[in-house]
Amino acid sequence: METVQELIPLAREIMAQKPSRKLVKLYVLGSVLALFGVVLSLVETVCSPFTASSRLREEEAALAELRAAREHQALRTQALLEKGKQHEAVLCSRALSRRQQGF
Repeated sequence: METVQELIPLAREIMAQKPSRKLVKLYVLGSVLALFGVVLSLVETVCSPFTASSRLREEEAALAELRAAREHQALRTQALLEKGKQHEAVLCSRALSRRQQGF
C-alpha cells in the first residue's frame, strides 16, 4: 500500500469477493494497527529532536554531578591524609618528649 489511492480499489475488490465477517474484521484490525503505526512513527519523528537534546542535557548534568562527587571524594581523602599526618606528628613529638624526660 504505497498510496492511499490504492486503498479504495482494494476495498472494492474485497467487497466484490463477498468475504466472511471474520475476514473483514481481520482486514479492519490490520488497517487500524497500520494506521496507528504510521501515526506513532510520525509523532516519534517530529519529537525526536526534542528528546535527543533533553537526553544530552541529562547526560551532561549527570556527568557534572559525577565530577563534583569525585572532587568532593578527593578533597575528603586529602583532608583525612593530612589529619593522619598531623596525628602521627603529634604522637612522634609526644614520644620524643617522653624520651627526653626519661633521661
